[in-house]
Amino acid sequence: MFSGVFSQAFVYLLAAVLAVPLAKRMGLGSALGYLLAGVIIGPFVLGLVGQETQDVMHFAEFGVVLMLFLVGLELEPTVLWRMRVPILGLGGAQVVLTALVIAGVAAALGQAWQTAAAIGLSLALSSTAIVLQSLKERGWMRTSAGRAGFSVLLFQDIAVIPILALLPFLAVPELAGEAAGPGAHGPEAEHVGWFRTLLVLGVVVGIVVAGRFLMRPVFHWIASTRSLELFIATALTLIVGITLATEYVGLSPALGTFLAGVVLAESEFRHELESNIEPFKGLLLGLFFISVGASIDFAILTGQPGLVVALVATLIVTKFVVLLVLGQLFRFRLADNLMFAILLAQGGEFAFLLFSFATQNRVISSDLSNLLIVVVVLTMMLTPLLIIFYERAVRPRFRDAITPPRGEDVEPGPSPVIVAGYGRFGQVVSRLLRADGIETTLLDHDSGQIELTGRFGYKVYYGDASRVQLLQAAGAEEAKLLVIAIDEREKAVQMVRAARQFFPGLKTLARAYDRSHAYQLMDAGADVVTRETFGSALIMGEEALKLLGYDEARAYRIMRTFKRHDEEGLLKLFGLWGDDHAYGLSVRQSIEELEKVLQDDSDDAQGDFRAAWKYLRDTESRRLDED
Repeated sequence: MFSGVFSQAFVYLLAAVLAVPLAKRMGLGSALGYLLAGVIIGPFVLGLVGQETQDVMHFAEFGVVLMLFLVGLELEPTVLWRMRVPILGLGGAQVVLTALVIAGVAAALGQAWQTAAAIGLSLALSSTAIVLQSLKERGWMRTSAGRAGFSVLLFQDIAVIPILALLPFLAVPELAGEAAGPGAHGPEAEHVGWFRTLLVLGVVVGIVVAGRFLMRPVFHWIASTRSLELFIATALTLIVGITLATEYVGLSPALGTFLAGVVLAESEFRHELESNIEPFKGLLLGLFFISVGASIDFAILTGQPGLVVALVATLIVTKFVVLLVLGQLFRFRLADNLMFAILLAQGGEFAFLLFSFATQNRVISSDLSNLLIVVVVLTMMLTPLLIIFYERAVRPRFRDAITPPRGEDVEPGPSPVIVAGYGRFGQVVSRLLRADGIETTLLDHDSGQIELTGRFGYKVYYGDASRVQLLQAAGAEEAKLLVIAIDEREKAVQMVRAARQFFPGLKTLARAYDRSHAYQLMDAGADVVTRETFGSALIMGEEALKLLGYDEARAYRIMRTFKRHDEEGLLKLFGLWGDDHAYGLSVRQSIEELEKVLQDDSDDAQGDFRAAWKYLRDTESRRLDED
């Protein structure tokens, strides 16, 4: 067995690097890859890690907390309020009905009613980590079944609180000889009755108030430093602080950070927070899955294989049937109902906490607790396989198998256009698009500009748009167009290259500082390049001609001819960019051609153009009068 922090870290990281790509290549998903990696390096296979996996798991559970925070960031309070019926109705029905059925099975197998009740309540909960990871990887979060599954998981997180409060009252007299652990003397014992209720309410209200009124000015202040490290440290400090506060009052840390995410979902720092927290979440969640896989006690599995297999099958089938019945009662389509039932038919990571607490309070014997933990872990490992079975064998049998949420539960998708840089240039582009009903996601890294535009009712998100993580958080994978309107020339080129590499389906329209910068952007792969002063200079040139005595039609014709010739020349000369001699000769030749084109225009051509110009102008005037 490896010893030392760095040796263990190397083993865990190497296992993830080797196992996850292989699992994904075989279509098994990252969650199952992490679980299998844990089994392989665990004490019962290669033995590279040992009993310290329990300590690692407690640390890695912070990944689940971060995941719930990120999920909260994607749900604005109005959306969460619209979900109140499935959260309370479907979630409440699932926990109560599943707990009753499993408790009945446990009692029928000879367990005391107190133990049976504890088992039912603990096994009624599903794995937030496994389910949400699977939903996100497959893009099912916005579907009816995905949204229903998330609602149930959210209620289960809430249900952990009363379950923890109830377990001490279910102590079994026959287990009185087993020593109570330290968990019986935590905050659950210190804060009782009305005082504990006030503490819980105070923490919840504090999270809401701080998130809405305090954190925005704090993040504005931190953003003004232009320090990415300080911004990340502030975000992690916020999440860790909420975790400590919620744990102290016995509230689920995942639920507390989820609430904080919901409160900050309307903040202009939402995308920057998401892009900064995502890597930490991914690593810690992977570490959690590896720890779960490594914690399987194969001695129990090999000693009682028939019993373990029977219990695993009983738990999955029982939960599947209960969920299927509930889906039918809530009128899910069959394909959605099967997906919903498969997603939640496993035990969850909260069972580890509940079984440990129940053992400490003499509700469940330690031997039974160890057996049930193995059962829960095996059901968690089987879930990705069941999802793959649904995806490959069940889903193809249904037309339009996965449906979006119905009616008011539909959440708008990402904006089709992302505008990076909301300065003097980006503002005009965004306002023009929004005037025609095209939604835009606005990004800028100037906290002062964000605060100023916020006073006029515009929502601009904070962040450095040259970072791929921020673009991904802003919805670049589903957006249609990226407008690059930032001032920094090098960062604009970097953004074009990053968009071309990581989001090949995303069209890019880039603002160029000058002709040389335009060539750099074209070389990077921009679909369209617009020089920032070119359009306004053309308009000024047209107005200059008018002031010199040219009639309106002729001035417009000259401007349009010059514009077309210059844009064609820009594309033609791009191939010579970098060869100063050949480029200079071609520029002089292009200027001479333009002068000849303008001088060769005959009076007849000018007369024809004037007639066309007068017709277009009169037509436009009539249209405006009718409007």
